[in-house]
Amino acid sequence: MAAEGISAATTAAVAAHSWKDSYRGMSSDNIKGLILALSSSFFIGASFIVKKKGLKKAGASGVRAGIGGYSYLYEPLWWVGMITMIVGEVANFAAYAFAPAILVTPLGALSIIISAVLAHIILREKLHIFGILGCALCVVGSTTIVLHAPQEREIESVGEVWELATEPAFLFYAAVVIIVVLILVFHYIPKYGQTHILFYIGVCSLVGSLSVMSVKALGIALKVTLSGMNQLTYPQTWFFTMVVIVCVITQMNYLNKALDTFNTAVVSPIYYVMFTSFTILASVIMFKDWDRQNPTQIVTEMCGFVTILSGTFLLHKTKDMANGSSPTHLRLSKQTDEEDGFGQEGIPLKRQDSLRT
Repeated sequence: MAAEGISAATTAAVAAHSWKDSYRGMSSDNIKGLILALSSSFFIGASFIVKKKGLKKAGASGVRAGIGGYSYLYEPLWWVGMITMIVGEVANFAAYAFAPAILVTPLGALSIIISAVLAHIILREKLHIFGILGCALCVVGSTTIVLHAPQEREIESVGEVWELATEPAFLFYAAVVIIVVLILVFHYIPKYGQTHILFYIGVCSLVGSLSVMSVKALGIALKVTLSGMNQLTYPQTWFFTMVVIVCVITQMNYLNKALDTFNTAVVSPIYYVMFTSFTILASVIMFKDWDRQNPTQIVTEMCGFVTILSGTFLLHKTKDMANGSSPTHLRLSKQTDEEDGFGQEGIPLKRQDSLRT
């Protein structure tokens, strides 16, 4: 009996020790990246509300943005919103220097929650019960990813990033992305871009995955430079800078085309899903995030990601729903929003003109 008791105690001690070995907590860099990513989501989410308040205030005394007016440029509140968004983007840029993309990128969904909650409080826009459920799903999924995110890879120079970027696996991925983007831009978009949303979003998402890898490389170079080891003298740093500029310009160009052609409520969730998926794939290939994790952690992260996707789609789907609202009431309220410069929800822009006609 005594021997059995000792054996059981030993087994329990070994199990506790192995559990501690399997979960060592978040590294200091991951914590910094997490704080920066959360700050970015807050600033970006709040910026949409502040800019919308500024647009409405400017539209009340001048020509609305939705019909070609630029009076909002003279509205201080709109500029506060723009500055808030810039701060959020800078924080997001810095987050990639400390934490892996598989942790930072999915947290972008939190900006949707903040925007929806602030719109409910400040703009008096009703948040449907299923929208609240969508927010909860985003929080649960984000928490799951944060708790099981891989530790950031120790990189001490931009040369190490260059070695990772020039490995055959990532070169093959980058080549496939460039070929697919060129085919979409020169063959499919001229024919089907105005009727099929996936072509515009596909270009944005594929190019966006390369831009995030370059942003992360550039962020690491700046972090190492600030620590005392100048990386600005290396040509690799400037190469990554040029890739960031080209990719961001291309990404924004086709994102604007998608937003101008299709409704925002349709573009936003699809773009989030595709952009995040390709970014995680690129990060896994280039930085080998999953090489330092066991299958259980990887599956848990994917479950958290799917949970965020479900919450994002649910939140966008119920964005303009209100309990007891009739379809006629919804159409009238959506038309009012469009006149303010924000577009109708749930109806592609190609159909809006025909409906008004």
